[in-house]
Amino acid sequence: MKCETCGNDYNKTFKVVGHDGSVHVFDCFECAIHALAPSCAHCGCRVIGHGVETKAVYCCNHCADQAH
Repeated sequence: MKCETCGNDYNKTFKVVGHDGSVHVFDCFECAIHALAPSCAHCGCRVIGHGVETKAVYCCNHCADQAH
């Protein structure tokens, strides 16, 4: 199967099923993160941990404080 992010045809792809039932195919976690992880509302980096969620999603407390 082909990775939906990079198009690599790889025999070890994996599927991620979203909370809405959508199915995504990736060849690595990097591509999955690029496609699915939210971006910090302040600095724009991908939030791959717990992050901070108020009215938006932030990568850390510092960015959440800077945005307000």
